[in-house]
Amino acid sequence: MLLRCSTFFLLLALFACNADTDSVAQSKFSIPFEKFELDNGLDVIFHIDRSDPVVAVALTAHVGSAREKQGRTGFAHLFEHLLFLESENLGKGGLDAMSARIGGSGANGSTSRDRTNYFQTVPKDALEKMIWAEADKLGWFINTVTEPVLAKEKQVVKNEKRQSVDNRPYGHNSYAIGKNLYPKDHPYNWQVIGSLEDLDAATLDDVKEFFRRWYVPNNVTLTIAGDFDPGQAREWVEKYFNEIPEGEEVKQMEKRPGQLTEVISVYHEDNFARVPQLTMVWPTVEQYHPDAYALDVLFESMADGKEAPLNEILVDEKKIASGATFYGDNSELAGTAYLQVRAFAGTPLDSVRSAIETAFARFEAEGISEAALARIKAGQETGFYNGLSSVLGKGFNLAQYNIFAGDPGFVEKDIENILAVTTADVRRVYDQYIKGKPYVATSFVPKGKQALALAGATKAEVVEEKIEIGAEEEFDASIVAEYEPTPSSFDRSSEPEYGAAIKTATPEIWKEVLPNGLKVSGIENTEVPLVRFNLVIDGGQLLESLDKPGVANLLGDLMTRGTKNETTAELESAIQQLGARVNVFATTEGIRVSGNTLARNYEATMDLVTEIMLEPRWDEEELEILRQATLSQIDQQAAQPNVIASMAYNRLIYGEDNIRGQPFIGTKESVASITMDDLKAYYENYLSPSVASIYVVGDLNQAQVLAGMEELKTGWAAKAVTFPEWPIPSPPDAAKVYFYDVPGAKQSVLRIGAPSLTAVDADYYPAEVMNYILGGGSFASRLTQELREGKGYTYGIGSGFDGSKDVGDFMISSGVRSNVTLEATQAIKKILEDYPETFSETDLETTRSYMIKSNARAFETSGAKLNLLENVGSYGWSPDYVKEREDVVRNMSVGDIRKLAEQYVRPGEMIWLVVGDAATQLDRMKELGYGEAVKLN
Repeated sequence: MLLRCSTFFLLLALFACNADTDSVAQSKFSIPFEKFELDNGLDVIFHIDRSDPVVAVALTAHVGSAREKQGRTGFAHLFEHLLFLESENLGKGGLDAMSARIGGSGANGSTSRDRTNYFQTVPKDALEKMIWAEADKLGWFINTVTEPVLAKEKQVVKNEKRQSVDNRPYGHNSYAIGKNLYPKDHPYNWQVIGSLEDLDAATLDDVKEFFRRWYVPNNVTLTIAGDFDPGQAREWVEKYFNEIPEGEEVKQMEKRPGQLTEVISVYHEDNFARVPQLTMVWPTVEQYHPDAYALDVLFESMADGKEAPLNEILVDEKKIASGATFYGDNSELAGTAYLQVRAFAGTPLDSVRSAIETAFARFEAEGISEAALARIKAGQETGFYNGLSSVLGKGFNLAQYNIFAGDPGFVEKDIENILAVTTADVRRVYDQYIKGKPYVATSFVPKGKQALALAGATKAEVVEEKIEIGAEEEFDASIVAEYEPTPSSFDRSSEPEYGAAIKTATPEIWKEVLPNGLKVSGIENTEVPLVRFNLVIDGGQLLESLDKPGVANLLGDLMTRGTKNETTAELESAIQQLGARVNVFATTEGIRVSGNTLARNYEATMDLVTEIMLEPRWDEEELEILRQATLSQIDQQAAQPNVIASMAYNRLIYGEDNIRGQPFIGTKESVASITMDDLKAYYENYLSPSVASIYVVGDLNQAQVLAGMEELKTGWAAKAVTFPEWPIPSPPDAAKVYFYDVPGAKQSVLRIGAPSLTAVDADYYPAEVMNYILGGGSFASRLTQELREGKGYTYGIGSGFDGSKDVGDFMISSGVRSNVTLEATQAIKKILEDYPETFSETDLETTRSYMIKSNARAFETSGAKLNLLENVGSYGWSPDYVKEREDVVRNMSVGDIRKLAEQYVRPGEMIWLVVGDAATQLDRMKELGYGEAVKLN
């Protein structure tokens, strides 16, 4: 039964420049794991992490779009969806339904060219349930797939494609690249999501054949990471997985890099683009190839940072773009180098390519310095730790290495390869893969702007869907499948019992108020040698004037563009040498400084944060660069349906006389008029420690954290800050439909809601409990079950309460296929109207189970711990508010839920906003029953 069992302790020798000395600092990090293999070929990997009472379970199949046949593409991604729906012993609702009951993170999955994974983090008392469910997915699933189920899931996948590809700017770019970089018989020629035509043509027999070929134990890795008994877990794995038969042998596919003999240049006039975009793609190497590591350094050195050649030329000298993106996409069989530039409006892409060639020439002349190489490696170290900061992240990495490197322990070799890169390696891979080599160039330009494309470019092959009412096939996904049950040596129909009860401990929070009024709180977390912090200064957009929105946004961006004593490039270099990330940005209600650094470099990082906060550079040239980037961003947002919907909804909710109704980044007119004096005035008047808090989570104790704030404490003087009293919006007296026209939109974006509770209202959390079954519980919710699972109208839909200290709203958001815009809103309306009367004791039990059991995951990651600190600091909640809410849920009745729904979910007093194709959908909306739709543009 047990072919191989071994345990490795992976000692990762990771290096970065130490801030205090010129010596190299070494830190070690171990990931103990156990691997064994069942007789049927299933690989099983265990990793123990007892920091939180949770377990991450991931089932990874070595099948992605590369295993598909031409004309039958999209199958691997289709199974990512199907496998959650039902299996013989879980029944209808499958893993999604169970996830809600056990307090899981939500069963999820992802598909790439080369693998599909299914994963979830659950309280540790549900581990046997998850192992039982994952085995059922693999061995007792395929019989439950019926023609109606397949028809419905095809619609869901097509909605996902419309949302992620067809209905957004530059969405068809990857398709155009794949078709030109790889020949027709190459498995990377087609996209992971597949084509609408192939999905339509797929038969039930096609789907079953694909499953039986690839979803077999000898092509799957099961990873379990977290707080569990490995001996007991192994017994469960063997019990539930052993009798699943081994499948046909799965052979490794041969490496097959892209081959180009000449430059290929194509263009596409993009319905949603407002600025031109140039993408240049070179064939490189597959993942884990020795040259992949030097290529990663090359890309970062060329495009990231003020002194990167592409930024020097494109941004500072030519002033034709706000930046460039250069990265490697390395898969199992082949790899590519992607260089992408989104130019300013009206810029010919020939001038962009010319600037890129100038940047390449500069790199050829100067190369990469040892200092730059050290900075990049320091950042890679921090990124490596970030990827291992959760049990799910550790599980993902172990499975990835097992499948594609043949050994979970390759993590040690991987980091060695990263750290072994030399400046000579970087120059060599540039010469070998980029310099003078043929590439694929795609020019994506706005409609009617073909002249902006590269000279000589030919029209790209892009398939666009037509909008037709009633074009989709009808189906009834509720039909129960009839089949001969798959045999088993024991009764699998009963869900396993929970394990021992879990006691969730709230992390210990320490607090201190510095003499200048700055409030500090923290949680010590020793899981990884990192520190994360958020400095939050109240204000943000709320302190702006109606005639000049966007000041806070520009100020936040400018804060990291140098200090009094350091240029932008020098400040960037100082941060990068520490392996740190420091980001300053504005929000609606504050200006935030967010940081992530190695624990050993925390004090040095805080020294830089102090310099940023207290000694701004006020660089006029940098302000102009940011201004142009912001204006370009405004241009681009004007064609993004989701952004349009958010901005239009805010204006409808808050009105013209509330700053919250203004675009957060400003308007073209306001951004053009903002001066350095405006930014200085905001800084002098509003950035004060008296309205600021800093939250810290990481591998440091209270004394160590506070020691890094000495200069911030003594050098940052407090001042009084007066906040304007913006009007508090009220729900509309009657429902009204609003329509924003995006001609040719393949989806309609919906925003439905009204002003509602603030985060400090007594009913706020009870209302969240009420909303779980309505739209807050993902696949447990009525909205998802009806519009996605029942009708196939959408890829995703949800509802929720979003409150701050002063305002709040209730909102439903979704993207639905254009030709069912009316039908989707009618279905939502009916669900809202019926919800109070139809909420049942079963619904309440599901809600209670999820709300209480999910608390085991409440503090698992550093991000979750930061969220705890911010909620306590911002809203005055008790540090034990998570535990206290359990009593709220336990004491709520069906009558309480119904009362809350009647009070806070009133469809007849909501804004119904549609952003879509007016030519086909506008007139139909009057059938919703709320009068003629008001066209907003």
